[in-house]
Amino acid sequence: MEFFKFSLNSSIKSSWIIIKLVIPIYILADILYYYNTLSYVSFLVKPFTSFLGLPPEASLSIISGMFLNLYAAVAFAAPLHMSVVQWSVLAVFLGICHSLVVESAIMKKLGISTLFSYSLRFFVGLIAAFTTSLLPKFLFSSAISTTDVFHKTEYHSLSSLLFNSFENAVILSIKIIILITTLIFIMNFIKNLKFIKNSKKNISKSFSIIVGLFLGITYGAGILITESSQLKKQDLFFIAIFLMICHAVVEDTLLFVIFGADFTVVLMVRIVFALIFAYGLSKFYFKNNKDDIISKK
Repeated sequence: MEFFKFSLNSSIKSSWIIIKLVIPIYILADILYYYNTLSYVSFLVKPFTSFLGLPPEASLSIISGMFLNLYAAVAFAAPLHMSVVQWSVLAVFLGICHSLVVESAIMKKLGISTLFSYSLRFFVGLIAAFTTSLLPKFLFSSAISTTDVFHKTEYHSLSSLLFNSFENAVILSIKIIILITTLIFIMNFIKNLKFIKNSKKNISKSFSIIVGLFLGITYGAGILITESSQLKKQDLFFIAIFLMICHAVVEDTLLFVIFGADFTVVLMVRIVFALIFAYGLSKFYFKNNKDDIISKK
């Protein structure tokens, strides 16, 4: 009974945090998309499109992906008829640097500053994407290539958008809550197994990485927030950096594979860069006693 109450309380607390973050930001993203607001600032990233070997028109896709979500990014990129290499480059960059507003807010709950989160994801995304553009062409292959599988959602009025946006945000929140609750119960059940207790192993670090790796920061946030109190600062810093670079690797990658990106290249580049930067930055900061880089919540 104590196990059930503890798991339920953890789920409720984590779910409430998610609801407060997801619903308002989701609706705001849809409003920005509806008014095409980001088209006025897309010129800011145009210099980076040529650096990455992408068409200038991809700038709107990049800015939309960075501040809205990957679905908005794909909607703008779909008509550009890009090559497998270009789609893979875009997939790597936006796989690392997307939904910055909502995901940085979640990272803030883990103690990671917003400025650090934005800066890390942008520059690592840029470096990883540029590296991808330099890879030999024979490494890339595309099983699927079409521009007819994704359509923008059209709204005829702001009230229609707000209603649908709120509905979608609630549905997303419910899905997240169900996942959080299920995983928290599974996690606590595993931790309470006799052989786990006897071995005195802390499974929080590996479990948090697995959750974020496959479910993503948004979906896996509840678990990450719950587990953060049981992690050392250095472990939490490592996990946070790794997951900011490499999360939701299946869903996010497949979204771009539909249009021609190479799944293996995108996946391997993100994992390699995540490991390099997570290990390197963790060693650097904590070796120099800069353990104030992260504040435990």
